[in-house]
Amino acid sequence: MATDQMDLNLLRVFDAVVTAGSVTRAAEQLHLSVPATSRALGRLRRALRDPVLVRAGRTMVPTPFAQRAAARVRALLEDADQLRLETTGDPATWRRTFTIRVNDALIPVLAPRLTRLVTTEAPHVQLRFVAQDSKDPDLLRTGALDLDVGVADPGPADVRSAALFTDTFVAVVAAASRLGREPVLTIDDLCSVPHVSASRRGLDRGPLDDALDQVGRIRRVAAVVPSYAVGAVMALEDDVLCLVPRCLATHLVDRGVPLRIHDVPFDLPPAVVEQRWHRRVDTDPASRWLRHALTRVGTSMTMARDTVCSS
Repeated sequence: MATDQMDLNLLRVFDAVVTAGSVTRAAEQLHLSVPATSRALGRLRRALRDPVLVRAGRTMVPTPFAQRAAARVRALLEDADQLRLETTGDPATWRRTFTIRVNDALIPVLAPRLTRLVTTEAPHVQLRFVAQDSKDPDLLRTGALDLDVGVADPGPADVRSAALFTDTFVAVVAAASRLGREPVLTIDDLCSVPHVSASRRGLDRGPLDDALDQVGRIRRVAAVVPSYAVGAVMALEDDVLCLVPRCLATHLVDRGVPLRIHDVPFDLPPAVVEQRWHRRVDTDPASRWLRHALTRVGTSMTMARDTVCSS
């Protein structure tokens, strides 16, 4: 018999007879008749060119080959079962890990919301969030990443994208500071205190500096930090200001961090946050479910932000 004729059903027979050590007990596990199980064992022996199960006194024992192969066969069967479960479209049955690359401003906001949703609907799914050290699409191509979430950039043709929400930048200062007690933030206020620049690439200049140039003003950047979260923490010190995405600022204030959020007195470019994935997973049920879950999280973040802004 050719090896390509050894299907999953035969592997299930292999697993049962090796585990049970008896054709009769294996037949009971498989819900087959003893003659049918014996015939399947015969096919296995011919396909594998190994007896699989041999008599030792009054019992049957697996051959050395069967003992070595048992763990691999069991792993194959478990993987096949998991594939079958994933194609059912029922996230509650899935056992897998999704890897998501997220920029630093979004991790504190997005990760807890998405984790809460996934825990409810897919209790055996694990989310692995990784830092956005780059926007290289190759990790999406290889499957090392399931999703990439961050500010929109033109992507290659084989990478799909969908907008999650649009965010704006705001200034955060300590709530108890002088600027924290001001009703609005003016251009003079912006230029009166040191700034912390949050930049993964170490930049100390951005759109705010361009806007200030237009009115003949400058700001003083006292420190450059690698993430918006660190910048927001530094803004807790008196007389220090940091620009951060509104979604992060709102998230922190909602959770009791003593920051004051000020609108910036310039029309700064908005940031379009999107999710990206490789086209090979367009129709994959699990990947589609994850993207839909993230879309729902993006919608809830937008609603929460707008509620705060209008209150």
